[in-house]
Amino acid sequence: MRILGKKLMAATAVLLAASLSTASADTLRILTWGSYAPDELVKKFEAENPGLKVEVTFSNNEEMVAKLRATGGTGYDLAQPSHDRIYAAQLEYKIYKPLDLSKISVDQMSPNLVDGVKQNTTIDGEVYAVPHQWGTSGIMANKKEAPDAKSWADLCDPKYKGRTSMRLRRTILLGTAFSMGMNPFDLYSDAKAYQGMLDKVTEKLTACKDNLKTYWTGGDDLSALMLSGEVILSETWDSTAFKLYAQNKDIVFVPPETGALAWIDTFAIPRGGENDEAAYKWINFVIKPENVKIMSASTGSLAAVPNAADLLPDDKKEAVQAAFSQADLDNLKFFANIPPGIEDMEGIALERIKAASN
Repeated sequence: MRILGKKLMAATAVLLAASLSTASADTLRILTWGSYAPDELVKKFEAENPGLKVEVTFSNNEEMVAKLRATGGTGYDLAQPSHDRIYAAQLEYKIYKPLDLSKISVDQMSPNLVDGVKQNTTIDGEVYAVPHQWGTSGIMANKKEAPDAKSWADLCDPKYKGRTSMRLRRTILLGTAFSMGMNPFDLYSDAKAYQGMLDKVTEKLTACKDNLKTYWTGGDDLSALMLSGEVILSETWDSTAFKLYAQNKDIVFVPPETGALAWIDTFAIPRGGENDEAAYKWINFVIKPENVKIMSASTGSLAAVPNAADLLPDDKKEAVQAAFSQADLDNLKFFANIPPGIEDMEGIALERIKAASN
């Protein structure tokens, strides 16, 4: 009986392993930003790939790295961190695997963005990411109420007291630093100098707390604040401003005079991903022009493909044209790779600002 029991247990284990393997092969688990996997595209992808199901977990840069670090890069088959969140995370935590570029339609992507992401995410000759969507962070203004807004510093201008907002994340630290005449990216290699910059920015943003209506945490609550008129000037992603422009032409994205901060969200495959084949299928699927239109309508951002603006819905295309001049595009400040330790320093600065009394 003991021998029979052992055989039954062994057989059960084999069946269970086979079941788990089959489930994994039939599922694509995506760790991505909100709006980066719209239902319409997910259903279309599943229809084109019978038997394959898509599971989506919405997240942000900090959480993506934290989740993959905690699991050793397992639990997901595709992740979409920004281009500056891969190099250091891979060196420290080894949470990604190199991409097989022969399986990706890189010829359908914008060459300059592909090259830029490659430069940021190549380690020992291996490429760990390719671009997907890109955009900028800056300020959003109701031009009827704040016609002269042009700087990150305007968020702290007393004439707008009680009617401004920002998100208490690293972007506002960087933008404020630029507005104070410092370039944080140039200081990445000098921890002492970077801390000195953070101290000045922390003091500035602590004093600014009295000027704010509130801190926003997501695009939906910021949109509600702007549309209601409670807030007339805020730090924002350009895509949020583009969406609001369709509802109120007075609400526009304003690239700060020191340069909007530019990001590129990527495709990366976690080290413990179990369905690389499906991940590559999704990447190639979403960069097809007919699918870019659906994706960009959801994200409000530009895809990393040629003539991306032409694939935007008309209202968002008009919003882009209203926001950017060629000079603004030439003045973009692309996020630089984050060295180990920098985000810990920034986290402490953000906690100090949060804890400070108004």
